[in-house]
Amino acid sequence: QLTAFVDAGGTLVDTAGVYSEGASERLLGRLLREVVRRDNVVIATKSGITAGGRYDASRRHLLGALDASLARLGVAHVDLWHVHAYDPETPLEETMSALDAAVTSGRCRYAGVADFAGWQLAKAATWQRAWPGRAPIVSAQAEYSLLRRDVEREVMPAALDSGVGLLPWSPLGRGVLTGKYRTGIPADSRAATPHLAEFVSPYLGERCRQIVESVATAGDGLGVSPLAVALSWIRDRPG
Repeated sequence: QLTAFVDAGGTLVDTAGVYSEGASERLLGRLLREVVRRDNVVIATKSGITAGGRYDASRRHLLGALDASLARLGVAHVDLWHVHAYDPETPLEETMSALDAAVTSGRCRYAGVADFAGWQLAKAATWQRAWPGRAPIVSAQAEYSLLRRDVEREVMPAALDSGVGLLPWSPLGRGVLTGKYRTGIPADSRAATPHLAEFVSPYLGERCRQIVESVATAGDGLGVSPLAVALSWIRDRPG
């Protein structure tokens, strides 16, 4: 998959320290040693959620987690590092100081945030612009697809106003926009597994079904897959 992705011109590979308890980064690190050249991909990872699922965006946790990610990936730096979630228990200026330290030390090239509300993103981006030398917020990850458009209310305007790029996760509506659930739940799908069924089920209701059917109809008329329609739509959204 990674070879086909790179051969097709793909660059960005996104992971996080908590994905599969670090196994995602270890696997990617092995692929970077054995399958593709490090310089051919843009590596993004995230820190700020503990192994127990608790938010911790303190300077101590973030920098320690970044060092652990670098070790698992087997690289000296990542290209893009995100704060995985907003932590209301940690002052935002402390969280942002960890991004400054990571960029200044060369452990990451650029910094961003993930799943921040619009006001949280605007506050973080403004704080980083307020003083020369701080690492600017360059990207904001958010779930965004034809089935999940709430980011258009506040997150997208905040990103556009702040000059921050939107990096959508699950742009295929957790797989539902591929159309594979139109006639049921395939046995090899995530919705058929005990640990991921609840992740997919919110998008299997009637409202989402009607959207998927519209996407499939558009695909039939254009001679492309529903997947291509869904990705083309989000690619061309503002930001």
